Amino acid sequence: MTSEERLFEKVRAHCLGLLGATEDLPFDEHTLTFKVGGKIFCVVDASEFQGCGLKCDPERVPELRASYDGIRSGKYLHPKHWNLVVPSPLADVPWDVVQSLIDHSHEMVWKGLTKKARLAIQASSHGSRLPS
Repeated sequence: MTSEERLFEKVRAHCLGLLGATEDLPFDEHTLTFKVGGKIFCVVDASEFQGCGLKCDPERVPELRASYDGIRSGKYLHPKHWNLVVPSPLADVPWDVVQSLIDHSHEMVWKGLTKKARLAIQASSHGSRLPS
């Protein structure tokens, strides 16, 4: 297994461990999305993993991009609200930072769901977790 495949599997496992997370291929056979309440919080190229697209609070975007070469705007991602995050060893973003940014993205989408949608997800999800 290549380092890209291992990183893809780590990202996938982390995303699917979050409360209400599902995966889908809505665009093509390569673009895998992770959603909560039907809303995307992470997007990856499943056939050629080179990082993940993550939703981000626009106020944090400039600081994150200035801190890591591996956090930048990505193709097809709105640059104000989304970052392409490239984990180490492919770039300079440590795994704990990647996990934190996945959690942040999930939390942003989670907070944007209606109360009814959040309650339905909580009622049907056992063993999954909200990011801490």
